[in-house]
Formats: sequence, structure tokens, C-alpha cells
Amino acid sequence: MLYKIATSLSRTQKQYLFMLTDALMMVVAMGAAMMLNARINVDAAALTAAAPLIGAMLLATLGMSFYIGLPQIKLNAYEMRGVLMTAALSGSVALVGACLNGLVAPNIPYEVFFIFALLFLFVAAAWRVTLRHCVMKIYRRGQNRMRVLIYGAGQTGQQLVAALRTDDAIQPVGFIDDNPTLQSLRVAGLPVHSPAKIKELIVERQIDRVVLAMPSISQSRQARIAHRLREIGCEVHALPSFAELVGEGDLRKRVSPVSLNDLLGRNRLESELPGVSHAYSGRRILITGAGGSIGSELCRQLIACKPECIVLLDHSELALYNIDKELRELATNLQIVPILGTVMDEAKMREVLSAHDIDVVLHAAAYKHLPLVECNAIAGLRNNVIGTKILADAARDAGVERFILVSSDKAVRPTNVMGASKRLAELVVQDLATRSSGTRFSMVRFGNVLGSSGSVIPLFEEQIARGGPVTLTHGAVTRYFMTISEAARLVLLAGSFARGGDVFVLDMGDPVPIAKLARQMIEGAGYSVKDSDNPDGDIEIQITGLRRGEKLHEELLISADMLTTPHTKILRAQESYLSEIEMANALKDLRRAISQLDEAGAKAVIARWVERSAEPEQAEEAIV
Repeated sequence: MLYKIATSLSRTQKQYLFMLTDALMMVVAMGAAMMLNARINVDAAALTAAAPLIGAMLLATLGMSFYIGLPQIKLNAYEMRGVLMTAALSGSVALVGACLNGLVAPNIPYEVFFIFALLFLFVAAAWRVTLRHCVMKIYRRGQNRMRVLIYGAGQTGQQLVAALRTDDAIQPVGFIDDNPTLQSLRVAGLPVHSPAKIKELIVERQIDRVVLAMPSISQSRQARIAHRLREIGCEVHALPSFAELVGEGDLRKRVSPVSLNDLLGRNRLESELPGVSHAYSGRRILITGAGGSIGSELCRQLIACKPECIVLLDHSELALYNIDKELRELATNLQIVPILGTVMDEAKMREVLSAHDIDVVLHAAAYKHLPLVECNAIAGLRNNVIGTKILADAARDAGVERFILVSSDKAVRPTNVMGASKRLAELVVQDLATRSSGTRFSMVRFGNVLGSSGSVIPLFEEQIARGGPVTLTHGAVTRYFMTISEAARLVLLAGSFARGGDVFVLDMGDPVPIAKLARQMIEGAGYSVKDSDNPDGDIEIQITGLRRGEKLHEELLISADMLTTPHTKILRAQESYLSEIEMANALKDLRRAISQLDEAGAKAVIARWVERSAEPEQAEEAIV
């Protein structure tokens, strides 16, 4: 009930209440001052005689209080400045009383006004402090306050506690500190505990959050502490020092994000890639892998092209739900059809293409995580090769206008199963392109996509957030990078340029050394690299060795023959492909190996039909 009363009063009502309380305290203080003076016999007659003077002082109290703005000071902010204003009020009212003494009432000894000023200052300040304490209790009991532990009982931690004492939503419960001399003591009124008791304290004291208040220690150590706390189920936040908050902290600790141009090794091309609305406007489009990083960006960019219908296909229920929900919020008038399924379901693919009268297929669905496909070769080849064959055949038979395969630079002279599966998928599409008069088949090949699942960028970010180390497979590894937006625009442009059997690549500039990228990301996050030249650095870069099938340098082209396109940054590669008989034999052998779960047989198909790395011994050993 008290909480409802306290929260129901308006600000104006509270100000009037404060003014009336000050007036009451003024009457009490004046009465007490008269009683404390031995020369005055306080009785009913004396009080009646002094009533006009007390009334004048009462009006002076109300007027001066309003003039100096004392009622406008919130209880929660009543500190030294408020006390000084209260002193000014009490002194002014005492002076008014002294000036009117003998004019509107009988003479009162002047020392009474001095005693009154002191008493009025005391009671006016005391009632505010008392009321503030009571109101804080009421508010805190009426609200669910966040209970926090503060890791670090130093200066920053104590300043944080002082700031939180007046906060209605957060309650500091105690300190955690590594210093054994502080443990079991009380600092700023709160107990200090050992880090070993955190798990026990979280349960017993119902802790909601741990705040790291140790800005003087290295950021990598803070990150390691935060990671350890999160592992036991804590929500953790780090607090900079108050000096850093106002710009006086160590400039080396300031975060300087790495620019995308630095990560890409070139300028971004989104602004240089033309729009493609004409190629997709009014079309009915199927996107496979629609919930993935590339597929979802394709969906977003297609919205601007105003297609008639977008059919979303994904085998992940959560991914499909997320992209379907997002698109319905972005394009309320667009027909969106979510299909939960896989490209391996031939009957379903033919039914979807026919029922929705699909004009364009953007095939982005694939298993692309190199180490996982290397360990699950049969599943990777079935999905990436046979799935592409099923969907491409169904698209041709359904009379789809265009079919665009999203491929990878790892398909170029692959040394791993994932890359080989994507090259075989390319060969499937190239073979169909030579024998299809109605459907234009094409492929788009690009390098690593920043921010996509499995990309090195999120991995490095996660490792840096944990305080390191950052793992690198080889110091000389280089990769091509592009943004998700660039990748999606390239796919859409390729579809508009396609004539049949084309392999499109983006001019991606120079490959980026991954070691340089790791160093940039560490320093961009505000840390220093720990190495032989800087043994006191924050985060170390560890070389773990090339994974099985991993190449030092990726390529985008199998042959050097290139043709131009309507855009200078997009090139069309001329590459050899298998004949119809060779392709049929390759697929027959691959299907047999997959049906028998014969991984060695499947890899033998790859070794026979896929162009190998410039170092054939290394490639054959990696794949086989």
C-alpha cells in the first residue's frame, strides 16, 4: 500500500507536500526556541500574542522555499547543496522574524531567533533525510531489484557501490576480490568474499549479475575471468574506470575497430555493383538454404526487386522460422512460402517447383564446414553433389528459366572433400547446361564470406572475447574475403548475366594473410599481441598446423581464360567440364559408393574426376 501511495503522487503534489512540511517544521522550531529561552514564559497567552509574528514567518517560509527552489530537490538528490539551501531558508526566515519583532507582536528576545534558525535547519534537514530513508525502503520492497556482486574491492568498486546506493533498481550485495588480506573484511559497508565462494554466493544470495570493477588489470585477464564466471552460469559485465569514462584513461585500451576494407584487402563493392531489379521483378523464386547466411541475405536483397513470390527451402526448422518471420515483417505484401525439407527429397522438389510455378532457382543449400565434411564425407557428397543433381534435374524438367548454383573457391583444385563436392556439383550443373535448351544454368564462385557460419572472423571474435589465445593453422595462410552483401549481390547479378554454363567470379583483389587479420582484430579490440617481441602482451597467436585437406592459398580459377561481363568487377571463367558419358559414369560410381557407405570408394571417384591441386601428391593424400 505504501508503495502505491508513494508512486501515485505527482511531482507537483510532492512539492506542495514538501512546502507544507517545511512550514510545519518552522512552527515546531519556533515553539521549541521560545520554550528553550528562560526569559519567556510559554503559555496560551504568550502563544496567542506571538501568533501574528509566527504567521508572518510562516508566509516567509512558504515564499522563500518556493523562491530558492528547495521543494524541487528530489529526496534522492538531497545532499550538501540541499543542506545549504535549507540553511539559507532558515536564516532568511529568522531574519524576517527578527525584523518584524515588536511590530506585529510583543517583543521577543532576539536570541530566540538565533536558536530558531539552528533548530529549523536541523529539523528541515532531518525530516528529509529520514523520509528519504523510508521512501527508499518502500521503493525497494515494492520493486524486484537486480542483485549484483562486484568483482574488485578497489577504488572503482567502491565508487560503484557509492553510486548504486541511491539506485532503485540495483542492489550491491557484496565484493569479490583476489586479495586475501581483504577477504572476510567489510569495504564500503559490504562483505568481501573469495572468488572460490562465487558459485555458493550466487545460489545463497540470489545474485543476478557480476560486475567486473578492475579496470587496472589487463583486458585479457578480465576476459578470462568473465569467461570463467559465465561457465558457472553468471551474467557478467565489465566496468571501465571513471577516468576512462570521461576520456582520461589509457588510450591504448580504447577500442579501434578494424575497418571492412582492411579485412577485405580492397574497397567494398556494394556501391559499384548495379541493381538487378529487372531480372527478378514479378518472378517466382526458390531459394534453397534460405535460412543460412548467404541464403537469408539473398532473400533480403530480393525483396527490393519486388518478386511475385519467394519460396524458402531449408532443412533447419529454426533457421527457416527466423528468415520467414523477418521477411514477413519487412515485406507485408509479398507472397512468402516456407518449405521445411531437403534437396535430397526428389519428389518434394518436383512438387514444389511445379506447385509454385518457379521461374528462378538460387541453390545456396550446402554442407560447407571443411572439417565437418572431411569427417562426414558420405553425408557431404550426398548433400552437395547428389542433392544438386536432383534439384537441377527437377528444375530443367519443370521448365525453370534460370538455375544459379552458389559455389566456393575451395572447388578450385580441391585438397578436401568439401571442395571436391562443390566442384562435382559445378560439373553436374555444367553438364546440364550443355543439354538444356529451356533452363539457363550458371554458377557463382567466391571466397570466404565475412560473418557467415564457419567463417574465421566469428571464431577469432569468440577467442578474443575469451581472452585468447587466437588459433591460426599456419602463419602463411591467405584467403579471399567478401561481405555477405557482396556475395548475395554477385549471385543475383550472375543470374541476370547468365547465358548457360557460365562460372562467374568476383574480382576480389589480393588475398588477405590470416596472420595479419588475426593481429588486426586483436589490436582493434583494444588488446596487444603477445609474442617474442612483446612477452607482456595480452593475447597470443598460436599456430596449430594445417587441418587435413586445408590449403595454404585458395584460388578462384581453374584456368586462366577469362571473359568479360557487363560489369568490370565480375568475370566469366571458361573452364573444361566432363562429357555426358563421363559425368554419368562419375555419378553412377558416386551413388554406388554412397549407397554402400563406402567412403574410400567415394574418395576414389573424387580423385579420378576432379581436377587436383597443383601439388597432386598433397591433394591425393588429403582427399584419399
